[in-house]
Amino acid sequence: MIELWTGYGIVLLIMFIGVMGNLIPGIPGTPLILAGAVGHQLYFAGQGDVGWGWVAVLTAFGLLALGLDYLATLLGAKKLGATWKGMVGALLGLVAGLFVFPPIGLIVGPFIGAMGFEWAFGRRAPEAAKAGVGAVIGMALGVVGKLICSVVMFALFAFKAWPSASALPAAPVPPPIVEAPASETPEAAQD
Repeated sequence: MIELWTGYGIVLLIMFIGVMGNLIPGIPGTPLILAGAVGHQLYFAGQGDVGWGWVAVLTAFGLLALGLDYLATLLGAKKLGATWKGMVGALLGLVAGLFVFPPIGLIVGPFIGAMGFEWAFGRRAPEAAKAGVGAVIGMALGVVGKLICSVVMFALFAFKAWPSASALPAAPVPPPIVEAPASETPEAAQD
């Protein structure tokens, strides 16, 4: 049982780091949460209530988070006037910013990508900058959506994997109580 609780604690710590990874660039967010769930299932298969079905549910939330991240960036750019070229630039800037310099690149990349593509394809600088701002706002909303999905994933796993009484080994049967034979006490021996 100690092993089950220790594993549960370690997996929750890994998943918590994954949740924080949605806020701290450079730390994988939902992939770390999924890795914790898969690792728990592989190691503790049959000991608890988490099954591959629940891992599939967590995977669906992870894919939703990934989709929200990219889609929100595109829609934010579109909302503030970006053409499809600016939306492509925002997406390319987001991906480039992720790999070039993760902390700052995730914010600056979509802005430069949307603005650069809009400007390169004939839009004036103020309109291009507005599209870039939309991409940054959309990216921020995508982070919020991804964070919400990650918290839901964490909570679902924590609830479902809680080491329950069903995971406890059967309690040993206590030995029968046997009365000791009456022995003479020192006072009885003196009479």
